[in-house]
This record gives sequence, C-alpha cells and structure tokens, in this order.
Amino acid sequence: MALASLLILLTTAGYAVLCAVKPFAPCRKCSGTGVRTRRRTVTLCRRCHGNRARLRTGRRLLNNSRSIHAAGTRPQPTDRKATPWQ
Repeated sequence: MALASLLILLTTAGYAVLCAVKPFAPCRKCSGTGVRTRRRTVTLCRRCHGNRARLRTGRRLLNNSRSIHAAGTRPQPTDRKATPWQ
C-alpha cells in the first residue's frame, strides 16, 4: 500500500515538473504538423488551430487555479478615499 502511494506521488510530482518545464505538447490530432488532410484537401487542425502544439492539461489546471486565487485575494476597492484625519 505504501509503495503504491509513493508511486502515485512520484508520478504526480513528475507530471507537475513536466508541466512547469514544458507547458506545451505536440498536438495529438495532427501529430504536431498543424495541418490535416481530408479527402484531397489540406486544412488547419481544429484542435491546435495550426499552432502545432497544445497546452497540457496540468498546465491548464495550474493557470486556472492561479487566476482564481488572484481574483479572490485582490483588495476590494473602497467607496471613498481614506484620509489620515478621519
């Protein structure tokens, strides 16, 4: 049981490091070419929009959690300007 937990922890940590170092991965739909061929036509890949790379799922989760945290910890604007003599 402890070995399985350690293996899961190491896999998760390894994926987190991979997402931090290489946030983009080759598109799986077009194999990183950016184009798809269908019935004698060449079109841009709909998944990566021709960029040949996609954002990893772990990096997308990290970006979302950062934006949620930043939105929740911003100071609230006050209605009036505070002066030292009030």
